[in-house]
Amino acid sequence: MSRLAGTFARLRKDGRAAFVPFITAGDPDMETSLAILEKLPGAGADVIELGMPFSDPMADGPAVQASSMRALRAGASMVRVLEMVKTFRKSDTVTPLVLMGYYNPIHAYGTARFARDAAAAGVDGLIVVDLPVEEDEVLRVPAQAQGVDLIRFVTPTTGDARLSRILDGAGGYLYYVSVAGVTGTKSAPEDTVRAALARVRAATDLPCTVGFGIRTPAQAASIAAMADGVVVGSVIVSRIAENLDRPRAATVAAVLELAQTLAASTHGARHAKT
Repeated sequence: MSRLAGTFARLRKDGRAAFVPFITAGDPDMETSLAILEKLPGAGADVIELGMPFSDPMADGPAVQASSMRALRAGASMVRVLEMVKTFRKSDTVTPLVLMGYYNPIHAYGTARFARDAAAAGVDGLIVVDLPVEEDEVLRVPAQAQGVDLIRFVTPTTGDARLSRILDGAGGYLYYVSVAGVTGTKSAPEDTVRAALARVRAATDLPCTVGFGIRTPAQAASIAAMADGVVVGSVIVSRIAENLDRPRAATVAAVLELAQTLAASTHGARHAKT
């Protein structure tokens, strides 16, 4: 059983949702980013989404865009991102790690080479924002051959026929984008998310996480009461931005404090409800 499948099976048995924080690799620099990454599991992260910095992250709001720019200015590259994953795996062989980003850097690296090197580094899944189902075979096939899941999006505008196509070949988990628009800008009504999750679950046994627009512990708890996982990104990278002028240890501590609060709300949601 893969790390992703094992983690979601364990959480399902425990009756709680996964807390899935997002950070951008190399933000605000490689050393600080690695320190945050290595400590996120201890702060409650069940799965980690690690952003691959890109110069034109068009699906992301201002906070995540800024994190990519900081990382690139600090010297982040695809090679260094994979090196970061390798270093993380020296101390953590349990927590699933998913790389999230855009296809251009993967294409430049070479898809077959990227799939091989990502798997060797210890990557469990890939989320490629701008690679639609109709075109993702170029990455999905070599990734799956290496045991790496390609995770697909479901959105508020996904119809039944489109959902069926998305599920064909999807792996790891599904990422439900709770709002139309970019990351971190608005939140979806709870009833809308609940109805969407019910429709997805009627069609697949894959876990379904929810992201975009989740910024507070209360919002995380609300989503965790109905989803298999809660993805939080913009507010975390914003916390990094708010602490850029502080010593590294203080920046790391500030991010972990926020992560712990969000994780506690996520993990306690279903028990609180019952």
